[in-house]
Amino acid sequence: MTLNLTSPWFSSFYPRSPYVSFPEISVFKTLTFFVSPVSKSIRTKSSANDVARPSASKLLDDELLTRLSGARDADEALEMIAERSERTGGVVDTADCCSVISAALDQNNVNLALSVFYSMRSSFDPVASESNALIERWKWSRPDVRVYTSLVRGLAASLRVSDALRVIADVCRVGVSPGEEVPFGKLVRCPSCMIAVAVAQPQHGIQIVSCSKCRYQYELVSGDIASIESEEISMEIPAWKRGLRFLQIMKESIPAAVHSIVVQTPSGIARTHRFATRTVDLPAQEGERVTIAVAAPSNVYRQMGPFKVSPKAPNFYPGEPMCLTNHKDGRESLLVRAPRKDGSSSLLNPSILFPLLVVLAAGDAASGILDPSLPQLLSVVAVGSLAIGTTLNTLVFPQMNRLPQRTVDAIAIKQQLLSQYDVIQSRIKDLKEAAEKEVWMLARMCQLENKIFAVGEPSYRARRSRVKKVREGLENSLKGRIELIESYARISSMIEIEVEMASDVLAAEAASNVESIAEQIQQIMELENLEERWKQAAEANDEVERLLSTEPITTEQL
Repeated sequence: MTLNLTSPWFSSFYPRSPYVSFPEISVFKTLTFFVSPVSKSIRTKSSANDVARPSASKLLDDELLTRLSGARDADEALEMIAERSERTGGVVDTADCCSVISAALDQNNVNLALSVFYSMRSSFDPVASESNALIERWKWSRPDVRVYTSLVRGLAASLRVSDALRVIADVCRVGVSPGEEVPFGKLVRCPSCMIAVAVAQPQHGIQIVSCSKCRYQYELVSGDIASIESEEISMEIPAWKRGLRFLQIMKESIPAAVHSIVVQTPSGIARTHRFATRTVDLPAQEGERVTIAVAAPSNVYRQMGPFKVSPKAPNFYPGEPMCLTNHKDGRESLLVRAPRKDGSSSLLNPSILFPLLVVLAAGDAASGILDPSLPQLLSVVAVGSLAIGTTLNTLVFPQMNRLPQRTVDAIAIKQQLLSQYDVIQSRIKDLKEAAEKEVWMLARMCQLENKIFAVGEPSYRARRSRVKKVREGLENSLKGRIELIESYARISSMIEIEVEMASDVLAAEAASNVESIAEQIQQIMELENLEERWKQAAEANDEVERLLSTEPITTEQL
């Protein structure tokens, strides 16, 4: 089933606009979103002030709007609205909020515009309605694309570029209030197939995750870097190693630097990881939060008959670091196995290989004296053993280590959602970078227009008209990009809701169920103890009655 963003069902979430070619979304099992590439064509024929011109308002008139444009902050503006209005409370609709912000920017009152915007961001009253008469005080409504676009344009025209860039960053995070301390988390990819497999949230430390594509398990260690030691190693490669790499016998990557870091998790556990990188650049610095994906440790296994099978990726040791994700800048660095500190040599080293071949040849010659067919038999056995070992290590054992398909089917939908979330976030990042460049260009055009106006030479009139035309084109292009960012951000929020409802809510419900079960068990145990005490008391009473009933008989017998 395919749902188009321009359908009536999505009309309440995404306002129709002639500037944007919206993506299509396919929904599978009401959870999965597929986003197709978005057209980059953005029209530039409309007026530059179409966002700042809302329809006629019953709440604000020109006189009140002029007074509001001189207010210190959003609270003072609400007090003015409450004094003028006949009602004691309500919600200022989005069109009126946009008018207030535009009037404040026209009067160069940038602080008021930003105050109104952040008050709108912290409000959870989305629209104004008839039931707003029951609200005790006046509130701002939630911002929409018109508010975002009007504010970014005005800030760029006022040469407040840093504030405009912060507003664009806020557009990328729909539904998140200022001062948010509970983020969705950082996506972590599978180090083997590089698809999103889990979300590392601030409270997470060590967790075991499974990949639905390669069906291997990994351990994620998230925390802050307590210390880091790095050492650049020599890039000289012996001739025999270069020859083996040319013949594709050795496929190990050449490390450029060795790093040893200590990661401290939120629970206080500290772990040391030693690995190498292909470049001398540091993957992270001290104090930054990272997530290291390591191969499944030795204590993680599944029972297959009498054998314990480790679901780790092939060609990796248990607990070996494979990938590092930096939460600060989002970089992902594939890690290389660090060389041994004791400098132990490989069997492929000529200093070990050639003497070993000489010993084997001497053994073959000695065995040939005893039996001429014995060296040939030993060679066949050696080659056969080598072929069997290679087949087991490359084909049989990796397949045995994979998790059963039914085990990963339960997490396949969640990881599919995370993969689509990753694609959307990448698209938002690209659009954000393009919008930031356009903000800088728009601010420069406004600055250039101010300079031409200040010079006042008649010969600059033609140039001023050219600058004005370029400015209008940038404003319309910026409006289209903000609409795209806002649409993608809404889809991201929808995916976040689905993922958290499928994990955090179920975990909370499971925890509450466990607590209720524990309470019931405690109550049953208390009732059982009470019944045991009642039984003991009844037995004691029976014993007393028996003694009292037998006492007269004993006296008579005496």
